[in-house]
Amino acid sequence: MSATQTDSTGAGRGRQAILDSAVRNMNERGYHGTSMRDIARGADITVASIYHHFKSKQDILQDIMVRALHDAIAMTRSALLRAGGTPEGQLQELVRAWVMFHTTRQLDALVGASELRSLNEPGRRLVVALRDEQEAVFRDVVERGVEMGAFATEFPRDAVRGIINMGQSVSSWWQASGALRPEELADRYAALALAMVQNTATNVAVPND
Repeated sequence: MSATQTDSTGAGRGRQAILDSAVRNMNERGYHGTSMRDIARGADITVASIYHHFKSKQDILQDIMVRALHDAIAMTRSALLRAGGTPEGQLQELVRAWVMFHTTRQLDALVGASELRSLNEPGRRLVVALRDEQEAVFRDVVERGVEMGAFATEFPRDAVRGIINMGQSVSSWWQASGALRPEELADRYAALALAMVQNTATNVAVPND
């Protein structure tokens, strides 16, 4: 699934086709290398038809990035609700959802990671605000874990940024044809994230007498 979820109406399907084509083209050519003609060709419509849905290529880019971030935030918040009350469980579920987003929505994530510089100022402010909202979801869990003594990192904000960036980077190298399924990668990164914030002494197995 790409930047938006398919609508049941013809208008929704047309909009979806435009966004899907734009995401593919922007991954291949970059935002500035992608023309409205490229997007129209990929969506099998005319250039004029695009303007029934979007005012400009800039609006298309903003729509891709904003919708993807809304979906990522929804995925991570839902994961948080499923996780229960412990910071350890919450962090692991957050990271699993974050990695799943960056594998199952890989093309959207790549556009979001590379094209912030291409947004105009209002669009950039909106996307940055959504990124801050997403970071706050992780930060609240880690900071609460530190307060409760579950986590021992002296640098919770740096740890959060590291965890977020670690998950984001997955979209740049993961391949569906590779050895790791998204679920396996998500579990692996959840364990790595937990190791980043825990006191290493708590992870040392005590040998039996």
